[in-house]
Amino acid sequence: MAAADLFVAAAESAVARCGKFTVALTGGSSPKNLYSLLKSDAYKHRIDWKKVFVFWGDERWVPIEDGLSNAGMAKKILLNETGIPENQIFPMWKPDTKPEERAEAYEQLLRDHLDSSGSFDLILSGMGDDGHTASLFPGTEVLKEQSKWVAAYYLEPQQMFRITLTAPLINKAKENIVLVFGSNKANAFYEVIEGKRQPEKYPSQLLAPSAGGQLIWLADEAASQKLSAENQNQ
Repeated sequence: MAAADLFVAAAESAVARCGKFTVALTGGSSPKNLYSLLKSDAYKHRIDWKKVFVFWGDERWVPIEDGLSNAGMAKKILLNETGIPENQIFPMWKPDTKPEERAEAYEQLLRDHLDSSGSFDLILSGMGDDGHTASLFPGTEVLKEQSKWVAAYYLEPQQMFRITLTAPLINKAKENIVLVFGSNKANAFYEVIEGKRQPEKYPSQLLAPSAGGQLIWLADEAASQKLSAENQNQ
C-alpha cells in the first residue's frame, strides 16, 4: 500500500536526520487497513518504533476505552503491537480535565517535542464526506484560527466536544498524507480539488503546505470518480 511505504520512508528519513520520528495519526475508517499493514511482518521491522513519538490530528472528547476514540482505535490496531514506549504516545483526551485546558496543554507538549519550526515529520489526515479534515468542520469558528496550534470546541451537530490541530500547524508538516476512500466522498473530493475555493464549506481546501512541505492525496477510484482525468492520474 502506498500509504504504508510513505509512512516507512518518512520514519526512516526522520530518524536518520534527527534521531526521532514525530507523527500525528488520524481516526475514522480510512486508516484502519494502513495500521494493520504497519504492524505486519512486511513493514513492522522496517521502523525503529522506539524512536517514534505519536500524537493525533484530532479527537472526540471521549475516554480512550470508548469505541469512538481515535487514540483507542490506533492503540488497539497498531500501537500496542509495536513496542513504542508508553511515554512517547500522547493521546489528546485526558481524564479529569476540560477540553479547552487540554488543548492548551497539548499545544505545549507539541512545542516541547517538535523542532523549532513546529513541523511534524508526518501527519496522517482523512477527509469526511462533507469535506472536513481533522476536526475542522464546515462553518466552525476554528477554521479562522491563525495563532493557536491546538483548539477545542463544542460541535453542536454531534453534541460533543472535539479537540484538533489547527490548519496553520497542519500546514507546517514536512509531509501530510490525506486518505480519501469511498464513493460517499466523491462529491466533496471533487469540490476540494477542482471546485471554487470556499474553505468554510469544504475545510480540506485549507490544506496548503508551507515552503518545503508536501501534501499528498491518496484516494481510491471510488472517491476520485468525479475528478478530471488529469487529476485522477496524478
